[in-house]
Amino acid sequence: MKKVLLVAIQITGLMAFSELMNRLAAWTHLPLPGSILGILALFLLLQFRIVKLEWIELGATWLLAELLLFFIPAAVGVMNYIPLLEQDGMRILAVVVLSTLIVMTSSGLLAGALSRRKESRPS
Repeated sequence: MKKVLLVAIQITGLMAFSELMNRLAAWTHLPLPGSILGILALFLLLQFRIVKLEWIELGATWLLAELLLFFIPAAVGVMNYIPLLEQDGMRILAVVVLSTLIVMTSSGLLAGALSRRKESRPS
């Protein structure tokens, strides 16, 4: 029960931080969405040890575990665009497949390069 409450508090904190960053982005008219601004801010807060990982770890882990559920509304929303899919569906599919392959390839190459760099660094 204590762990469930802690997860709920951490998720509430992350959602409040996200809302704060959305409002900050709107107020400052930054060309970045609030979600990206929030990710950058949280990363910096974690790096500079202003926010401790323990303060958000359980909530963030739960959100990542349930990430697929957050795509259901977007997938259902695609049904509003059936005429567009009939007309340009193959082009959209090609872009999605190509961009996915590019992201997977570049992520793999970057991970490999970082791994080799870490292994070659003297202890």
